[in-house]
Amino acid sequence: MIAFRFRPCAPDARPAASDQLAWKLAELAAADRPVDDAAAALVGCRLIDNAAVAIAALNRAPVAAARAQALCFPRQGGARLIGLPEHIRIDCTWAGYANATAVRELDFHDSFFALDSSHPADSIMPLLAVAQQARRSGADLLRAVLVAYEVQTALVQGLPLQRHRIDHMAHLGPAVAAGLGALLSLPVPVIYEAINLAAHLSLGTRQVRKGRISSWKAFAPGHIGKCATEAIDRAMRGETSPSPIYEGDYGILAVLLGGHEAEVRLPPPDAPCRAILQTLPKAHSAGYHGQAIIDLALRLHGRLGDLSRVTSVTLHTKRMTHQVMGSGSGDPDKWDPAASRETLDHSAPFQFARALTDGFWHHDRSYDPSLISQPEFVTLWRKVQTVDDADWNHRFDAADPLAKHHGAGAVIRFEDGSEITEELAVADSHPRGRAPWGIADYVHKFRTLTDGIVSGPEGDRFLAQAADLMRLDRDGVAALGLCADLTAAVDGPRGLFDAAALP
Repeated sequence: MIAFRFRPCAPDARPAASDQLAWKLAELAAADRPVDDAAAALVGCRLIDNAAVAIAALNRAPVAAARAQALCFPRQGGARLIGLPEHIRIDCTWAGYANATAVRELDFHDSFFALDSSHPADSIMPLLAVAQQARRSGADLLRAVLVAYEVQTALVQGLPLQRHRIDHMAHLGPAVAAGLGALLSLPVPVIYEAINLAAHLSLGTRQVRKGRISSWKAFAPGHIGKCATEAIDRAMRGETSPSPIYEGDYGILAVLLGGHEAEVRLPPPDAPCRAILQTLPKAHSAGYHGQAIIDLALRLHGRLGDLSRVTSVTLHTKRMTHQVMGSGSGDPDKWDPAASRETLDHSAPFQFARALTDGFWHHDRSYDPSLISQPEFVTLWRKVQTVDDADWNHRFDAADPLAKHHGAGAVIRFEDGSEITEELAVADSHPRGRAPWGIADYVHKFRTLTDGIVSGPEGDRFLAQAADLMRLDRDGVAALGLCADLTAAVDGPRGLFDAAALP
């Protein structure tokens, strides 16, 4: 890897374009690189994963609303919408937006952790939509996804956002823009302009994941992908963008990241993009900080006897979990049975109590309001607290993303004064976990989540295409998608873009 250092610069010391971070990212995207076989195989797995979680969310309200918006922008030769028949084609900016919303809704796709967290698979649906409309091959799409993963993970490792209360979506826009540049084989100067604008438009505060979390959490990746797609289109037309977006005296480093220098590490021009291999799957529909916590609770289920005897549960964990999903957030909503699903999938106390009670985790049943509101469950739930633990922080701070410990140690105390202590360092599905995921696990997740929604032949067709992505021709990519042929997609509510809805 090549390390590039960047710092805020005074107006009279502005770096040349070729020395700026956005340019280095554009050079990464434009380089003709070899493809790593393991990384290519994982792209297929993540495409399967995206389709599975999107289909499972097909008729949830945010997904139906995004789909209804997209259907207002039909386009001959455009992109597919997840769940709808192949002949329905939509402008790629809106198809990418709606499909990415469907992927994000259940908080059930991949994650990456370094200085910050991210969901690199958020980039896949915008890239697929443009590939379909622009008539690109499977090899083109695969290369684009690998570039997007490389850019997003590099930024997450080099530019900390959370400590400055900036949302990690800020790294998604540049990743999608870079991926689109690779997909379309654009020259470095064009990709550079698009990355500058995408970075500028991707910025938002962490309030999106704080307090009573709203449905915007699902829409945000699609919105950012849409902005990046529009940034590419604009740059292709010769327009310029704010620069230097990272190093300028009013730029991201100076204004939002405390004026600190940054180091971003990128592969040399002749090396493959392999960052996807450092990203993590989800076995449970919940924020990644909760994956190992859910697995820990599942192991304890049935071993504690009468749960009404529990007087307290203390989860010793890393600061990020404590602050984002636990007691350190200061959000009473994380113990509120009337809280939104988006809030609960970011509540470690809820996840531990629910999995401990039920002995399973399900993307719908675990969030069933009738179960969540049961008095005995609420009583147990409110006994669960998190603690910012120095040892867990040290274990999470490992430089290698795959060496980080994401889990927690549970101390469970009972009325008689006894206690049980047990910990889990990483989720079972983690590469270092008890049951590391491979292609069979992604296929099983796909079959489970699409059961009753997608027929066997339709699912088989998609799985075969995704597994053979590298060899798909342009027609194959254009057809790549999944129709919910056993369950109708509901109509979303009408809005501004529906002419019939206007007075």
